[in-house]
Amino acid sequence: MRIHRPDLVPDPALSRADMEAMQHEIAREAVFEDDFAFDLEALTNPLAATSASSGSGGGSGNGSGSSRDTGSTTQPVVAGVDQSFLLDSEPERALSAIVVMQGGEVLERVFAVTPLEIPYVPGLLSFREGGPILEAVGELTTDPDVFLFDGSGRIHFREAGIATHMGVVLDVPSVGVAKSLLCGEATDDIENLPAGTRVPIEANARVETDPGTLLGYAVQTKQYDSPNRYVNPLYVSPGHRVGPETAADLALALSTGYKLPEPVRLADGYADEAKGELD
Repeated sequence: MRIHRPDLVPDPALSRADMEAMQHEIAREAVFEDDFAFDLEALTNPLAATSASSGSGGGSGNGSGSSRDTGSTTQPVVAGVDQSFLLDSEPERALSAIVVMQGGEVLERVFAVTPLEIPYVPGLLSFREGGPILEAVGELTTDPDVFLFDGSGRIHFREAGIATHMGVVLDVPSVGVAKSLLCGEATDDIENLPAGTRVPIEANARVETDPGTLLGYAVQTKQYDSPNRYVNPLYVSPGHRVGPETAADLALALSTGYKLPEPVRLADGYADEAKGELD
């Protein structure tokens, strides 16, 4: 997969001011609305897609496994991306794992390991983890239609979280799926929400954009049937070439009984598996 904007590849050697300036440019380049070729309904409403496929006599796909090649009834190819760390090594290293799926089946798993060059700084995650992600992307033989990242997209101080940064660099549709809220505020209570609920997350004073801008959603992908415990929502936001509603739709459609969407959940497990092999 080609790097579309090599000038925006994260460089951990930059000063904090230069990193933040790059993020401002990334936010200007990002497209926070739908701009993709795959058929979202094939994922969010698979029964309708199956019906359409059977009614069309099986379609005219070429068997390449990509929704761009086989028509609107084909499930999109989705990549989940997650990270792990080898902190006992010298130097410390970051491991990026990617799991590519289509229609619930794993097509490919890859990982890459690179030196860990800077500490974690809130808001600058992509400069710490972007290098191994791009190394892992370079190992892919499939061409995903959309990437889901364990991290933020537009829900970010400068609207340029890791999903946005990687999405713009690669010019691919991307979504951020975060377990905690970096910034912004929910427009309603988000405690003990029923599964399937989404609550808007809007910009507040911590975000460098107009107050009230829709950044994404708190998305309840799973909930316990018990008054004594509950699952917190995920914070889902557009990375690049995906709108906020579609980002939430994807997170819900790809969640299969677990909190994390399946591609990200499997990438998380694969990152731990690969780390275990290297320890």
